[in-house]
Amino acid sequence: MLDVLRKIVQEVSTAPDLQAVLDLIVRRIQRAMRTQVCSVYLFDASQQRYVLMASKGLNKEAIGNVSLSPSEGIVGLVGERAEPINLEDASTHPSFIYLKATGEERFHAFLGVPIIHHRDVLGVLVVQQKEVRRFDESEEAFLVTLSAQLAGVIAHAEATGSVIRGAQAGSEERDRRFIGVSGAPGVAIGRVVVVAPAADLNAVPDRDAQDIDEELDKFHQALSAVQRDIKVVGRSLSKHLRSEEQALFDVYLRMLDDNALAGEISSRIRQGVWAQAALRDVILDHVRQFSAMEDPYLRERASDIRDLGRRILAYLQEASPTSLQFHENTILVADELSPAMLGEVPTDKLMGLVSVHGSGNSHAAILARSMGIPTVMGVVDLPYTKIDGCQAILDGYAGRFYLNPSEELGDAYQEILRGEQEVAAELATLKDLPATTTDGYRMPLWVNTGLVADVVRSLERGAEGIGLYRTEIPFMIRDFFPSEQEQMQTYRRQLEAFHPRPVTMRTLDIGGDKALPYFPIEEENPFLGWRGIRITLDHPEIFLVQVRAMLRAAEGLNNLRIMLPMVTSVREVEEALHQIDRAVVELRDEGHVVDRPPVGVMVEVPAAVYQVRRFARRVDFISVGSNDLTQYLLAVDRNNPRVADLYVPYHPAVLRALDYIAREARKEKNVQVSICGELAAEPAGALLLMAMGYDVLSMNATNLPRIKSAIRGVSLKQAQALYDRVKQMDDADKICQLLQDELKRLGLAQLSRPQMPGETFNRH
Repeated sequence: MLDVLRKIVQEVSTAPDLQAVLDLIVRRIQRAMRTQVCSVYLFDASQQRYVLMASKGLNKEAIGNVSLSPSEGIVGLVGERAEPINLEDASTHPSFIYLKATGEERFHAFLGVPIIHHRDVLGVLVVQQKEVRRFDESEEAFLVTLSAQLAGVIAHAEATGSVIRGAQAGSEERDRRFIGVSGAPGVAIGRVVVVAPAADLNAVPDRDAQDIDEELDKFHQALSAVQRDIKVVGRSLSKHLRSEEQALFDVYLRMLDDNALAGEISSRIRQGVWAQAALRDVILDHVRQFSAMEDPYLRERASDIRDLGRRILAYLQEASPTSLQFHENTILVADELSPAMLGEVPTDKLMGLVSVHGSGNSHAAILARSMGIPTVMGVVDLPYTKIDGCQAILDGYAGRFYLNPSEELGDAYQEILRGEQEVAAELATLKDLPATTTDGYRMPLWVNTGLVADVVRSLERGAEGIGLYRTEIPFMIRDFFPSEQEQMQTYRRQLEAFHPRPVTMRTLDIGGDKALPYFPIEEENPFLGWRGIRITLDHPEIFLVQVRAMLRAAEGLNNLRIMLPMVTSVREVEEALHQIDRAVVELRDEGHVVDRPPVGVMVEVPAAVYQVRRFARRVDFISVGSNDLTQYLLAVDRNNPRVADLYVPYHPAVLRALDYIAREARKEKNVQVSICGELAAEPAGALLLMAMGYDVLSMNATNLPRIKSAIRGVSLKQAQALYDRVKQMDDADKICQLLQDELKRLGLAQLSRPQMPGETFNRH
């Protein structure tokens, strides 16, 4: 049965449209289960009825014409209960309704299972037989399994059909919403431009090379053309990116070296294969290898390789890449966004980015955040090839993408944009003012950075220090470990730009959702594996070089702080401190004037929560990484759109852990406790953290003015009273609603994203 199931799912997934999907399903299941009838009823939200959409065995005339309300018939009962119903004689069941048009009076045995996708009942899958008998357990299990497997395919096909109907019919299919994960915050309203691949690698036929030298020449000409294109794109973005971001294009070029992809393709051609097939074989083989990798960062490289292959193929086919027409308010949509695609759009016309595949740690997402472009990644079921030219709204805060928005939805988001512009103008006046409450409490606000471009933006918004400098980003955009001198120069720029303000540099934090292409880590569960301090302590040669570079960079400036990520034990902290002391001694012996800077740890995992006081006795500061801590406490991968709604920083367990950390850290004198996660970048979150007693809040530069305004708009006493109320609550949804209501009462509602139609609160 497993082989049959796999074959059905595979065949159905390649069907061209929804009706073809449904027709295939009923035919294949009817044959596999040897039943007289197999039917699919889909729920039509506009009619609020289950409509018979496909059947093998019932009267053909009934298809599309017979329907049931959710409270009618056994089909309605399956949908209502959201569980299978197995009957030996359906006609004797109290919910049975006789539908003459179907001709089902001849059939007695009935098995119906719900088709459920992301908690929504899409429809009901039914098999029937003439004899009076109950389908056995194996048959029921097969149909349930098949329904679960097919739900995603049906949802995607249904979404594609809805978009097409919406473009043709208008209002009935407006406000079609697709869910992804936030790649970069912000709202964009505009018209979709789809970046389609210039050539289809999968369509290249097998063919022998008639002239090997000629095929090699064609390939190298195409290769040179693509290398030239990438250089042009890199230059077109050079005004908007710093050297570190521009290095992404150097990675692309190095992939095409003779020692990399180009060499393998040339070798294949010399074996007698024509250039296009040689290209196809090598590219798709690499894509399969990278796509199968567990590591998220390495999986992202598959899209880079596929993009390069398509571009080379386009030249091989003597077809230049399609010349796209960009609107004044372009929302760029692609199956897989690549850094090169961003450079093809004039920056003054690019309002937003949407990628069907990919995550928040892809190269494209890194660039989007650096350039301040609202972005949604990993958009589930988006039929991207069908939506070119559609009007759309992109919500980069909530990871939502709306097609053919209604006038009401458009007006609501236009109001958000107007509000953002007005608030931004007001907040700009606060740059040189401190974050001081109305009763005189001073709250230092620092920033999280990773790219050189972040520095200018941070200083423009009045940042008082850097609470988290992500040192792994300069490592990620290279294809080899940067030298001590290269690291020193990078760190020096950060320290000089912020001098005399403090700069907190986190030691190399790779693993989990961050990996290096030249240092692959293959694990079953990378988030619980070899990452953070575990890697650098296992590789002292990497750790010592980085610490030496930091210490040298701070020479004469003395505004460096070093932070250790992913610590879980006192032993790790002591070992890291020993290595830092060793680096100080080495540099002094070499003639450098350096002192050991303040050293702190990140509290990111539950194990660290309960050792905060032990850590505080050994280090100078404690910093909470609330993003990872929330993820680990709730067992939710925030980059997974299927469970992203469960990632709630206001969960009572998360708030209790944060409160405990602050209290424990304060028991040790002269130990600062700060937080550098996204919770600190939300007005409500900042007020709660201030009430808990955190000494410093660190956030992305974009949100810093909002947080400063929120703090200046309340008294510490009001913030503490609010937290006292929250502490008594045990439901995350109710906490979120309370916080939103209180922000409104305090006159701070304009500082957080307004509620959208259909929302009862704003979790994120």
